[in-house]
Amino acid sequence: MTARPSSDTPSEPEVSARFRPAKASGSVPAGPPGKQPPGRPVPARRTPSGDTGVPSGAAGGSSRGPTGTRPAPPLDDGDRARLLRGEHHDPHALLGAHPVAGGVAVRALRPYARAVDVVADGSVTALDDEGDGLFSGVLPLAEVPVYTLRVRYGDTEGDDVVDVQDPYRFLPALGELDLHLIAEGRHEELWKALGATVLDHQGVTGTRFTVWAPNARGVRVAGGFNYWDGTALPMRSLGSTGVWELFVPEVGEGDTYKFDICTPEGHHTLRADPMARAAEVPPATASVVTASHHAWQDQEWLAHRADRPAHAAPFSVYEVHLPSWRPGLTYRQLAEQLPAYVTELGFTHVELMPIAEHPFGGSWGYQVTGFYAPTSRMGTPDDFRFLVDALHRAGIGVLVDWVPAHFPKDDWALAHFDGRPLYEPGDARRAEHPDWGTLTFDYGRTEVRNFLVANAVYWCEEFHIDGLRVDAVASMLYLDYSREDGQWAPNEYGGRENLDAVRFLQEMNATVYRRCPGVVTVAEESTAWDGVTRATHHTGPGGFGGLGFGLKWNMGWMHDSLEYMAKEPVHRKYHHDEMTFSMVYAYSENYVLPISHDEVVHGKGALVSKMPGDWWQQRANHRAYLGFMWAHPGKQLLFMGQEFAQGAEWSESHGPDWWLVDSSYTAADDHRGVRSLVADLNRVYRDTPALWERDTEPEGFGWVEGGAAEDNVFAFLRLDRSGTPLLAVSNFSPVVRENYRLGVPEAYAGWAEVLNTDEARYGGGGVRNTEVLKPEPVAAHGRGASVCPTLPPLSTVWFRPV
Repeated sequence: MTARPSSDTPSEPEVSARFRPAKASGSVPAGPPGKQPPGRPVPARRTPSGDTGVPSGAAGGSSRGPTGTRPAPPLDDGDRARLLRGEHHDPHALLGAHPVAGGVAVRALRPYARAVDVVADGSVTALDDEGDGLFSGVLPLAEVPVYTLRVRYGDTEGDDVVDVQDPYRFLPALGELDLHLIAEGRHEELWKALGATVLDHQGVTGTRFTVWAPNARGVRVAGGFNYWDGTALPMRSLGSTGVWELFVPEVGEGDTYKFDICTPEGHHTLRADPMARAAEVPPATASVVTASHHAWQDQEWLAHRADRPAHAAPFSVYEVHLPSWRPGLTYRQLAEQLPAYVTELGFTHVELMPIAEHPFGGSWGYQVTGFYAPTSRMGTPDDFRFLVDALHRAGIGVLVDWVPAHFPKDDWALAHFDGRPLYEPGDARRAEHPDWGTLTFDYGRTEVRNFLVANAVYWCEEFHIDGLRVDAVASMLYLDYSREDGQWAPNEYGGRENLDAVRFLQEMNATVYRRCPGVVTVAEESTAWDGVTRATHHTGPGGFGGLGFGLKWNMGWMHDSLEYMAKEPVHRKYHHDEMTFSMVYAYSENYVLPISHDEVVHGKGALVSKMPGDWWQQRANHRAYLGFMWAHPGKQLLFMGQEFAQGAEWSESHGPDWWLVDSSYTAADDHRGVRSLVADLNRVYRDTPALWERDTEPEGFGWVEGGAAEDNVFAFLRLDRSGTPLLAVSNFSPVVRENYRLGVPEAYAGWAEVLNTDEARYGGGGVRNTEVLKPEPVAAHGRGASVCPTLPPLSTVWFRPV
């Protein structure tokens, strides 16, 4: 799905009590010179392309004349022109205070000011008006003082005067180690170095702005605090790193901003911050200065998160699209409802569809523009932290969908960020993503790889996320993914593998697992790529080290099993192997069995609607399938709405059909019954180590009956590490099968039914095995003893030895 470009249309911001626009979308409102807020330059009118025209002599009027000063040495014409065009790499060399012969030269760039004074050591000294918003003078001082600027925007003395800090008196607020790590592509806490960071610098509070734009001629900061005219705030280039930096005093939390980038061709483009930790609510597109004040209360959860690896732990996941789960709720309101609901259903984890900022809601979050910013649709970053905290305190893990495979082409975001391909490859055959009309990342560029690896760490460390489900891994791994001959270029060995993407995924996984104990990474990978969940240092038969994921979605099981379930029972015997084939490769990777959002949209039908028969049979098939799924080796994932057999496809515009379980609906019991089954499946599952402890070990599974195609019956044993079994039997025919003989281990005196999807309270027919089944010394299925349970129609039954 192609992301719809977001609006960047000029709009008039409201002026807050601090004389800063409370809302802006990265545009410039026009305003008369006499009506500017104190200390804030009157905006120039911005053209639709984002270029700013700075009128010559904008300061207007005559100079106040020097008081104890003499004229500063004039700027070189080239430097002056580049400074005013926003193309200068080192504005701090031209602006601010610098020792010169006979004193200290001070130069300020304050477009539309009528006068500028220097306030130092209790004295006020007027600067000469050089025109074009430049004011300068040489103060008769022996050394550079600590000073402020007194700026007058009004036409008369005392009119609209404000004392401000001069951004150009400050040393760089980014350290040499940060720059070294950025250049090496090894800054694992990149968000602490780049972006907008509120801090105290040289005794002054403000915001440090830093951005990586190596191809830019110049970069300026534009925001609500300067009416989106960045003329007065050019940034400096920090050596060969491609990083630009500026500390802006008095700018703080809640201020909106973008970077005004001068491209190699001299054009200006206004861009949201790639490292922004917060953004405006779409369709507005500005970045927002933010800082966290959340006090975490999940210490106990984090302390025990790594006690057991995910592949050997109970792991059942409720997949949620937060904006539509309960439409209109904020993060904090969701924190009151979602943990309680998930706890009632017994899931161990929730998986949130992408919550990084995205302009088009119809992309469901899979076309990201703000990789470091939780979507503002439901609140602030700290509000999102509050939700994660609440889930942890309820004993529920949190996974988020992470999308490093591609990004949209919006011209205010990452695409051609500094006028050249930067985050995307320069070769269009690798840059274009043919399926979604987006751009892929340049995984071979160290800074881009660093941007993504640090982003994975960021979500885990800053938001205490317990797992990353990585979207569209297959599209990253193959150079010819969805491309025809001639549309792709092979790697250096002539192969189709994207070696840069392989190295990126290995580095990401290794870094996350090293830094974040207990976090799991999950790959949505739909091919037979070898070693997705193998350790990165273990080389496979194809010559590649493992990708290093903890778990992988089992797309093959999902497709095969749903194909089987969609058949009328009379035809299922011809497709019996679609339910057994998964055991051929079940231990090749650490698998999750996903019934995700992808399976209940775009005409595929909801899970219950995929089932054949009348309404009773559809629900029976639905319940039996869930029972089979929860018993099958692998972890479980179920998308919202499927837990109560919603019949309609999911729509992000209105979410689940909650009215189906409302007591006022006449058929509510049908849907509540399925929900009760899901809760019991999770309860028994968590209490039965045989169902999860050896998910990745062949010794944890044994077929009892895998070939009863004519009967549509499957029976198998699951075993925990002590050898204690659970017997799972599924009857996918619509008839009761009485005294159905099944071979069982001889060591147990009886087998009791612990879960039956046909129970009346789930909406079934109530066919039960109420008595303990006593084994008979009759050999069956290669075992010396057997039991003869009654198998309800279209059902799954679990038995535990007693």
